[in-house]
Amino acid sequence: MIGNELRKIQNQLWEVSLHAMKLLLLVIAGTSVASECAFAQDIATSKTQITAILGTVTDANGDPIPNATVLLDGPAGNRRATTTLEDGSFAMRDVVEGDGYHLGITAKGFADWSSFVSVQPGQQKSLGEIMLSVLSERTITVSYSPKQVAAQQLEAEEHQRVLGFIPNIFVTYEHHPEALTAKMKFHLTYKGLTHPTFFAFQGLWAGVEQAGHINNYELNSEGYAKRFAANLVDGTSESLFANAILPSLLHQDPRYFYRGSGTKRSRAWHAIMAPFVCTGDDGTLQPNYSQMGGSVIAASLSQTYYPASNRGPESVARSFGIGMGLHVVLGVAQEFVLPKFTSKNVH
Repeated sequence: MIGNELRKIQNQLWEVSLHAMKLLLLVIAGTSVASECAFAQDIATSKTQITAILGTVTDANGDPIPNATVLLDGPAGNRRATTTLEDGSFAMRDVVEGDGYHLGITAKGFADWSSFVSVQPGQQKSLGEIMLSVLSERTITVSYSPKQVAAQQLEAEEHQRVLGFIPNIFVTYEHHPEALTAKMKFHLTYKGLTHPTFFAFQGLWAGVEQAGHINNYELNSEGYAKRFAANLVDGTSESLFANAILPSLLHQDPRYFYRGSGTKRSRAWHAIMAPFVCTGDDGTLQPNYSQMGGSVIAASLSQTYYPASNRGPESVARSFGIGMGLHVVLGVAQEFVLPKFTSKNVH
């Protein structure tokens, strides 16, 4: 009886031991599975991260570009930004793997740069040197203003001086001068008539007339004064009509156009014909109605204040001929002599 009881207790203990062992095995198996899952998860996590996206931003000469902005747009819409260091380098760290990254770089004075970047697990992506090109210069449309150019040329002409003090303003040394406006023609005439040398020349010419007994004024100081006054009126009226009024009405240029090139014969012919042939405001050659008309008008007006014995058609013709002859001589001097002694500033 006692042996039977012992066997039963022994069997029960054995069964309990078996159940305990099964339970222990289940616990061990579960722990192993959990460990494997955790290990697999750690591996997956390590596979879905990389160290960094690296690069250096330079210009066309290979010089680094500091403080450039680097933007990284991820496939899920997340955005990250950084700036380049003094050596032009940058680093985007802890970037998750993916194929849809968009990398953009901007810097002041340089064209924007962009590219798509693929990131592989466990990779330290190096983009090397990224060269930014300089922004193209903006196209500037410059409008040409003939009036402004003419004003600049006129300003240069106003400072032209023979021997440093005698105005030589009615000559242009430009190869293609712009036409003067009516206001500019009057301005140039005013400058010539108000300069002290105009009065000095008329006084000198009055002395020549008195020495040559030209015009029947007295041969004394009073006669000289009358000749001087008559010359002032002659010179003023001719300059006003020949250089300002008629050129404005007829659209002709009152200046002498210095040639300076070609044969001496062609240049001489150009100078001799200048009082008779001029350049119009449209650039074409025209009969110089302004100069010839101005001389006729001035000679006609002189009949109102010349001595009675010096009036009449013959006097007008003589004054006109002398005036045109002087302009021919002046043209030849402008072409061959005066440029050597004239200070000029050609634009």
